[in-house]
Amino acid sequence: QVQLVESGGGLVQPGGSLRLSCAASGFNLRYDAMSWYRQAPGKQRELVVIIGTYGSTTYLDSVKGRFTGSRDNAKNTVYLEMSSLKPEDTAVYYCHSPRGGYWGQGTQVTVSS
Repeated sequence: QVQLVESGGGLVQPGGSLRLSCAASGFNLRYDAMSWYRQAPGKQRELVVIIGTYGSTTYLDSVKGRFTGSRDNAKNTVYLEMSSLKPEDTAVYYCHSPRGGYWGQGTQVTVSS
């Protein structure tokens, strides 16, 4: 059974940092590009970062320089390091495998003082 399980979300003050993890099971993500999306209340889901099979990354303009996507193929896990967080980063963050069409259940990130 294929699963993507996100963790690491929570409540953080503006300017703070969080690290999200997405652990895959049931498939080997080594051979797949992976991505992180987010969806804020009342808004469409948007692509935050694509992480290539060799670790290359492409970011949403509004997170460039603040977010870092990475992968650890040995752990079958991808990460999203978020710093200098802003209230507008508040959303549910989802891990996604484009090739397999798999989605995680999402993890809530709330940036508020």
